[in-house]
Amino acid sequence: MASRVRLPRVTLANLRPAPGSQQNQKRVGRGQGSGYGRTAGRGANGQNSRSGPGPKLSFEGGQTPITKLFPKRGFVNRNAKTYAPVNLDRIQHWVDQGRLESSPEKPITARELLLSGCVHSVHDGIKILGDGAEHLKSPLYIVASRASYSAIQAIENKGGKIVCKFYNELAIRDCVKGRTDRISAAPTRREDIQWYTEHRNRGFLSPETLGALGNLPFVEERWGLLAKQLNAFRKQSFDRGRK
Repeated sequence: MASRVRLPRVTLANLRPAPGSQQNQKRVGRGQGSGYGRTAGRGANGQNSRSGPGPKLSFEGGQTPITKLFPKRGFVNRNAKTYAPVNLDRIQHWVDQGRLESSPEKPITARELLLSGCVHSVHDGIKILGDGAEHLKSPLYIVASRASYSAIQAIENKGGKIVCKFYNELAIRDCVKGRTDRISAAPTRREDIQWYTEHRNRGFLSPETLGALGNLPFVEERWGLLAKQLNAFRKQSFDRGRK
């Protein structure tokens, strides 16, 4: 039998770095006798011999950088949203193929439209458009971010219901993933509150819209509470100071 090799016990007394893993620090700028004096191995004096990160990436030696040679126009609106448009004829075609189902218990949302391939990206929400309304023949129940007036009229003429719900970035992500453990955010900007409290937009904060929806399964109880709170501004009066 082969004899076992007995290794020494590892203690603080025999711990040391592996051979060749450490090297002596190169000391520069300590006189000409070491060979690294004067310029310390950096060559002639100049910008590259100084410490620090050096010039910024857009620096072009002092000439006018290219970013200043091109004119600028406009600005980026941080409050702007990009909606994914969906026409009624496309939704009807998906329903005919069996790729979409619409019922009061299971309305069409951004999740169903994305998973069925009706849209390739939900962006900031779904907007229902009225193109191809003459091909609509099924009663649809839809919860979207926006809808045109022609689409609303066409859906309701066929016995369907549509409601526009506010989605922020986190809420639309939860809707796509099917998460229901978090409460979706309510609108905070004045423009959003005014838009979603209008019945002509079928906003989910409009008392008339909630009354028309009745007790449909997809109507949340929280919508009524938010509608009562966020519609209070319509009854408020402010005292103006006398001049």
